[in-house]
Amino acid sequence: MGLPSDQLWELYYTVLLKDLGCSSNASRICELYLTDDLSFKRDFKLVDGSLPQVLRFVLRHTGQTAGLVDRLKAVTGILTNGDKIANELIQTRCSRGADIARLLRFSEGVALGIHSLDEHWDGNGRPEAREGNSIPLFSRIALMAQVVDIVNCASGRDEAMEELKKRRGKWFDPDVVDAFMAVADDAFWASLQLSAPEIEARVFALEPGGHEAVLDEDYMDDIAEAFGKVVDAKSPYTAGHSARVGLYTALLSNSLDLPEPRRRWLKRGALLHDVGKLGVSNAVLDKPGKLDDAEWAAVKMHASYTETILGRIGPFDELARVSAAHHERLDGGGYPRGIKAASL
Repeated sequence: MGLPSDQLWELYYTVLLKDLGCSSNASRICELYLTDDLSFKRDFKLVDGSLPQVLRFVLRHTGQTAGLVDRLKAVTGILTNGDKIANELIQTRCSRGADIARLLRFSEGVALGIHSLDEHWDGNGRPEAREGNSIPLFSRIALMAQVVDIVNCASGRDEAMEELKKRRGKWFDPDVVDAFMAVADDAFWASLQLSAPEIEARVFALEPGGHEAVLDEDYMDDIAEAFGKVVDAKSPYTAGHSARVGLYTALLSNSLDLPEPRRRWLKRGALLHDVGKLGVSNAVLDKPGKLDDAEWAAVKMHASYTETILGRIGPFDELARVSAAHHERLDGGGYPRGIKAASL
């Protein structure tokens, strides 16, 4: 499509960060649909917006484990107020995602690309019903790429290509679809069969050069604060939790006369300690009453997820182990490793 280098860079990060706001509507999805938000979001991306598919999705994903009366109430509420509910969920996600991108110091082009991800070429998208070229180009490309990936993973390349043709001029910019079809040869599809680490390496290699940012101490503080907000947005029960833990940690480390660089480092760990909760369903996190054994095991996994996520980021490698140990106990009765005081 002949985009200049600066726009390629903005597109690259729009695609990578398009789901920044997803945690912000997870609790609301569980409340409205009485379901697991993780599977809900995964499967919803396969819905093409047609009435039969929407009805099928609602019936299959609403209150499957709830009592009959509760399920009927939920389904009735969704069918009655479906348009309003969809606008609410998408507006929350899009606005939050764009705000987090700005906190991470990305350009307004990236923020707007994330904000308009769910707009459709024909004007029937959300949250603002933008149409045609009024939708940011980055959003148009990211939406199409997202659908191609989801359909290809679920049903294969032929189905993905058929979906593109079906939604061309409706969901998708015809020029974007045509540009994709021109380059989607056998070699392209074969590259998608690589292992996850191989695909990840290729994605990293695609980053346009010439736009490096200095990862100084202030920027790392901003990154920790931004992702702390992403985590806290996942549940109303944890609103502000990461920020408060960060504050308490700063006060404690100050009282212990830790060196200033170490205090700063430790506060980042506090802000990010629950990032692993992004991998746990709100159906479990927000469940009223006692958790069963499987649910409790799922909750405890969040500490391991935190270490895995942070451990993949070079400057946060040591911090990953500290943040993941926030549920360990001196007597060894904590998790995820059950280590004792001498090893903490």
